[in-house]
Amino acid sequence: MNRSSGLARVLRASAATALLGLSAVLTVPGTAHAVANGTDVAEGQYQFSTKLTMTNIPRADGTTYDSACSGALVAPQWVITAGHCFHDTSGARVSGAVPYATTATLGRADLSATTGHVVDVVEVRQASRQDVALVKLATPITDVAPLPVSTTAPRTGTILRLTGWGATGSVDATPTTRLQTGQFKINRIAGSAVMVVGYAPAANTSACLWDSGAPYFVENADGTEALVSVESDGPACPHSQEETTERVDRLADWIHQTAA
Repeated sequence: MNRSSGLARVLRASAATALLGLSAVLTVPGTAHAVANGTDVAEGQYQFSTKLTMTNIPRADGTTYDSACSGALVAPQWVITAGHCFHDTSGARVSGAVPYATTATLGRADLSATTGHVVDVVEVRQASRQDVALVKLATPITDVAPLPVSTTAPRTGTILRLTGWGATGSVDATPTTRLQTGQFKINRIAGSAVMVVGYAPAANTSACLWDSGAPYFVENADGTEALVSVESDGPACPHSQEETTERVDRLADWIHQTAA
């Protein structure tokens, strides 16, 4: 199942069915932290981290619901996220004009803060063979440094950091109001997928619901960062099993050409 779904985790092939209950899930009261067993992000850190908020997503029966995904600014006017975050009523991924009202919030670690930006999303570009999409913002962001995209193949054993706006668990889940983070180790590479497992603060630190599209990035000794993959799919959270993320080095040319 994909990370934008708020129901019990199901296989990606059943994602369209799973999405039918999201409107009810998003009305559950209370506040939850993102990235199960993660930690709070301090204000001013990882400002490229992006919350995508979708409203009035249409269902085949004519009703609508709201949802959310995570992402990262990779160019002044472009955010990378999971492709399955943007779809038609049958669950098929779509490109072109944004299919439902979507806003991007970035440059802040707390949704109640007034720092950063809240910008409309106007366009979606889907990667041809991977669960990755680029979304275009209505106006460029000039005071937040984009996250550079790695052009190097990922390596087993590398430690990555994740930042996300999802929930803390799969039961009675709600999206977070405070950006969360955790570290992960690359367990293996499987084609276009980077399979990761929790590393810190705990072995069962894991991505959760509404973390779809969240960035996994390497933090280099010289203080630089580089995007390695984005969140796609995984077991119910929290968990200590493998999580499926989509590598971006194979998409680097497409990302740069689109953002240009």
